[in-house]
Amino acid sequence: MSKSASVGKPHAAPGAGVIARMASPAAPAPRASGAPADGDLTIGALVLELAGTLGSATAEETRREARDIVATVADAPRLWPATHAAGVADRDVVARARTAAERRRRGMPFAYAVGRAAFRHLMLEVDERVLIPRPETEMLVDLVLSATGGGAGLAIDVGTGSGAIALALATEGRFERVVGTDVSADALVVAAANARRVAGPGTAPTEFLLGAYPAPVRGLRARAIVSNPPYISYAEASALPSSVRAWEPPVALLAGEDGLATTAAIVEQSAAILEPGGVLALEVDCRRAGDCAAIVARDARYAGVVVRQDLTGRDRFVTATRSNRS
Repeated sequence: MSKSASVGKPHAAPGAGVIARMASPAAPAPRASGAPADGDLTIGALVLELAGTLGSATAEETRREARDIVATVADAPRLWPATHAAGVADRDVVARARTAAERRRRGMPFAYAVGRAAFRHLMLEVDERVLIPRPETEMLVDLVLSATGGGAGLAIDVGTGSGAIALALATEGRFERVVGTDVSADALVVAAANARRVAGPGTAPTEFLLGAYPAPVRGLRARAIVSNPPYISYAEASALPSSVRAWEPPVALLAGEDGLATTAAIVEQSAAILEPGGVLALEVDCRRAGDCAAIVARDARYAGVVVRQDLTGRDRFVTATRSNRS
């Protein structure tokens, strides 16, 4: 998810800018003399080749990652490369796996390198236009489904990015409609591709709208508004891991001098869109969960403000319901 919610101006429409920001495929490494042609390369041999690209063909850690690369690009279970090591590797899998391994060698996060990331039951396309979906965010979907009795009416995902939250709600819940908004046109290209990827019977109608929240959904009434917004302060940006700081989109990470700007804006603006009894569910920085809850609690249009923990015991989510007060 891009986490780019209510701040910033929309990016340029998809086009040349998108192409320029995508990583260029790396040229395949030269094949050693006497090595099998791609059409004869076994899956086991491919794993060893990729492990060598990653660092060491003899190190179990690099072999494990090489197997993960092959499994992901082949849309196969994680153990598949090990159980099918003697099988001949598909040429397309070989090409994409080599490209992914070279990207990893240069430091690109795994999900970007292979172009995919798992989120709940979904396998989503991701690249540097969107944040990589995090496992902790999966619980946010559970909170929304629980608070809405499995889903009803309209659900809005603010700062949808890859579409992870929106598409999980659309495929798992009983919502009549799901809308994702984002200020990044580039992110919405990724979200739309993922919507096509997961479309099927039982999936709620889903659309993605460009613009700074709440403009794209003004006039709508929602049963649920959910967001994993930017919540890192400008001063904290330099302390982010290099895998995040160097690769993931800053507009999806940073939220003003105190890290609260985007969250505060979503809280203030969502009250006019939520129907009475509707749920607001936010992922927050565990260091500022209390501050975020206080922002919601100060607004009389909300009731039942609760700070909830993630699976590691950290304060991670703030939920509330829309009261009957205007």
